Amino acid sequence: MRRVVRLVIVWLCGLALLAWLGTMLVERTTHAWFEKDLRLRAELALRGSGHSLVEPWRRGDRETVREVLEAITRDERVLGAAACGRDGATFVQTSGYPAELDCGAAATLAGTTSSGLANRVEAWHGQVQLANTVVYLAAVPLAAADASIGAVVLVHDLGFVMRREQQGRRFTMAAFVLFAIVTSGATLLTARLSWRDWSDALHAQLRGEPRARRRFLPLSHDVRALIERIVAERDAEHDATAWTPQRLRQTLQHHLRGERVVAVANREPYMHRRDASTGAIEVIHPASGLVTALEPVMRACSGTWVAHGSGDADRATVDTRDRVRVPPGEEAYTLRRVWLSREQEAGYYYGLANEGLWPLCHVAHTRPTFRSEDWRHYREVNQRFADAVLEEVESDDPIVLVQDYHFALVPRIIRARLPRATVIMFWHIPWPNSQRLGICPWRDHLLDGMLGASILGFHTRFDCNNFLDGVDTFLEARIDRERDGVVQQGHTTLVRPYPISIEWPVRWLDAAAPVATVRAEVFASLGLRSDALLGVGVDRLDYTKGVEERLLAVERLLERCPKYRGRFTFVQLAAPSRTEIERYRALNDSVEAVTARVNRRFGSADYRPIVLLRAHHEPPAVFRFYRAADVCYVSSLHDGMNLVAKEFIAARDDERGVLVLSRFTGAARELTEALIVNPYDLDEASAALAAALEMAPTEQRERMRSLRGLVAEFNVYRWAGHMLIDAARVRRTHRVNGRIGDSGLVRLPLDRG
Repeated sequence: MRRVVRLVIVWLCGLALLAWLGTMLVERTTHAWFEKDLRLRAELALRGSGHSLVEPWRRGDRETVREVLEAITRDERVLGAAACGRDGATFVQTSGYPAELDCGAAATLAGTTSSGLANRVEAWHGQVQLANTVVYLAAVPLAAADASIGAVVLVHDLGFVMRREQQGRRFTMAAFVLFAIVTSGATLLTARLSWRDWSDALHAQLRGEPRARRRFLPLSHDVRALIERIVAERDAEHDATAWTPQRLRQTLQHHLRGERVVAVANREPYMHRRDASTGAIEVIHPASGLVTALEPVMRACSGTWVAHGSGDADRATVDTRDRVRVPPGEEAYTLRRVWLSREQEAGYYYGLANEGLWPLCHVAHTRPTFRSEDWRHYREVNQRFADAVLEEVESDDPIVLVQDYHFALVPRIIRARLPRATVIMFWHIPWPNSQRLGICPWRDHLLDGMLGASILGFHTRFDCNNFLDGVDTFLEARIDRERDGVVQQGHTTLVRPYPISIEWPVRWLDAAAPVATVRAEVFASLGLRSDALLGVGVDRLDYTKGVEERLLAVERLLERCPKYRGRFTFVQLAAPSRTEIERYRALNDSVEAVTARVNRRFGSADYRPIVLLRAHHEPPAVFRFYRAADVCYVSSLHDGMNLVAKEFIAARDDERGVLVLSRFTGAARELTEALIVNPYDLDEASAALAAALEMAPTEQRERMRSLRGLVAEFNVYRWAGHMLIDAARVRRTHRVNGRIGDSGLVRLPLDRG
């Protein structure tokens, strides 16, 4: 089509040049015709009236001669006439004759003397430029008995000639313009119809319709061969090249032209707090799986992270536009903080998000609580965060990553303001089945808000199916099972599983000491003997993490296997979480009670079976415990993915240690070399702990090597890269089709690996 447009432009330029040449030719031809016509008219008029002029002129009868000349000049195109004697003197002239064209001037213009003017046998004519106009001068000699008596000079006004020339010029140009428009329009229409016919036939061929097979059979073979080659090359590239921050940046540059990514999440990656004793501002890393996964991606992509500023020193570290560059010292991307009132935080975060949606999505036997006041704050805060995102974007079709259950309404708000935006929403927790979803009073609003996204991601295919079933149950929308999408009011949202992961290699291990050194240091800090066995658990204090069940499994292990009493110690790193919610306070008390009971039963003066470290721990400290442990137990009762399991694997570059993993985590579908257990079954869980402690080093190495290979390949850069590649395909299709809709939104197969 572009080639056709270029040809049309060249054609129009050629027509313009042709029009100019044609106009010049028409003007010259027309002018020559008018001059010839004036000359003939002048000669005919004077020759016809010559006999009426000769006798009065010879008698010296000026009045009669003037009357005859006045009769000749009655034509409006004749300005005047003059009778010039042989001596060059003006015998008589009409009232309209130009004063500057007396007989002497006429002779000069004729290139001769005044007597020569009268003696010329042939009439003289030509165009003359006067002060204010252009005239046509014609001099016709008169004779009596073959003797010249003088010449009559007629002056014609050429204004009408010029007016006619201008009319002719305009007509010629208009004709050429009309011709150009008609021919160009016909060319474009023909090209358009030809392209449409070709495109329709090609689509018919791709759909397998018989009517197009004969026409496009050779082309279809070429296209299919090309697609197969591209897919093969892409798969080979994926197999041969590890996903790294550099590759993610290259992917962003290649597929999205290096555009800045704007991410919105409730939790900020870096929090500024003021030390109570010194007053100094310190930076901490919040305990969050979301932060663990998303922060390396933002460092690689160099965009903007919009988050709730919850640190007590956050306001002191931002600029006038509530921005701060992070990480400190590296400044790879921008953190934009949004401020909330206590009422908004209580209603939106602690209320609807964590007393309503969190228990709704997790099968952990806690009743969801829904309050209309919380819903009002949730809508207000979603609007505030969406407004902050819109302030940070740099175009009308940005890439926006919306994170987690705190912002279910944000995709629809952004879509309403920026219809061309590519919005990717990732839901970091499980999605409930339609029966459980029906508990929520605002389920329709939540579903509709999420369907404002271009791509909606979950950890597992199971969660995707639950979401599609919920939409099918509660909304007026069409489920496209072939493409795993939801079509609603002409907009399609793709629903895809993207198993989240961690960075590889983990930057916290860059300066880590060898495992043997770290193990000795950790054992010394805990007061353990060198031959002790160490288990570790790392979680926020949340009822979905199965911390109680984990400690009860340790108790059951000591009951069933007395040989581990006095030798096996389980350290639980438990970061306090959501302590304003009663259920979390009750969990804290329960965990402390279980810890105290187990330590009373099996402990001694120099031995504690369970060490509960209830505080926030920075990542370097957490990874020290990973590297020192013999076993890591992840006992989530229901979890989207669980990145603690993958962090433990990443920390064990010595290829030792055993992972005991709950079957109710998303990670259990990937990490099949771990010991998979039901955390509710204390006998099974305690038996797995015993098997882990007794596992031979060779088997540990085989299992850990396989797990590390999987986490290395399916790391967080791959997770983000596949989402961005799919987003780029959606955007390209959007631009080709002119809209996002059901008319073949994603014809190309998306890589779901």
